[in-house]
Amino acid sequence: MELAGTVIYVDDVPTVLDFYQRAFGIEAKFVDLDVQIPNRDPAAVYQFAELATDGGPLQLATHALGSLLLPGYTRPADGRPAGVEVAFFTDDVRAAFDRAVQAGATVMAEPKVMTWGQTVSYVRSIEGTFIGICASPGHTTDMMRSDRGSSA
Repeated sequence: MELAGTVIYVDDVPTVLDFYQRAFGIEAKFVDLDVQIPNRDPAAVYQFAELATDGGPLQLATHALGSLLLPGYTRPADGRPAGVEVAFFTDDVRAAFDRAVQAGATVMAEPKVMTWGQTVSYVRSIEGTFIGICASPGHTTDMMRSDRGSSA
């Protein structure tokens, strides 16, 4: 079994796409701001985008598209995703964390060296998804040595 991608359902794909590009430097691989699909509601907005990451695609779709494609899907009352974390590996957790916050992410947990030696931080993206920003597996030992004295 291979993970095919992760889809985050949102109200406004272009706004969220812009955030992910600015916050994490991820480029759009595909964007369709008017998905033509049978049985569309003329009053609804059907948008989709795919961001290229090294670990597989991160996709954005409007709630309306989710409702049309997934039987039983309903937009959460507040429009935010529930109980999902998307995590990114990086060689510089602090710089990536700061970039995400400058792009509009909400701070959840500052970078910290965990007991297993990996530096980890958490933000919440503009549409509500939990984002983990973590040291790359190959940098765990280096991050542990360089960050140990500054962790809380």
